[in-house]
Amino acid sequence: MTVASIETTLELWASSLREVKGRMRGLFVQERVAASANLFLDGLLGDERRKTGWIRAEAAGDPGPWRQHAILGRGHWDADALRDIVRDYALETLADPDAVLVIDGELDQRMIR
Repeated sequence: MTVASIETTLELWASSLREVKGRMRGLFVQERVAASANLFLDGLLGDERRKTGWIRAEAAGDPGPWRQHAILGRGHWDADALRDIVRDYALETLADPDAVLVIDGELDQRMIR
């Protein structure tokens, strides 16, 4: 069994996140909206226990939650296309006949085989 250093693991994770963000870029017409979507994703992946609009905005460096809300409420992007991007990425990177997916949440813990 090979053990990667923490630095190598973090760079691999960061590289994978950049790849996913690159795949998402095509969903947005304007670069600034794509950048806001990337910051939105960063906020969701952050370590704050609560993911309110204000907390996500603060993590993104925005003065308020308006940009974050605009992505979800007023933005024009294809949710089905995003689902397909996430599904394809998950299958490419996690597909293994012996794999087990574990979804762990505060209110819901399940193991899916």
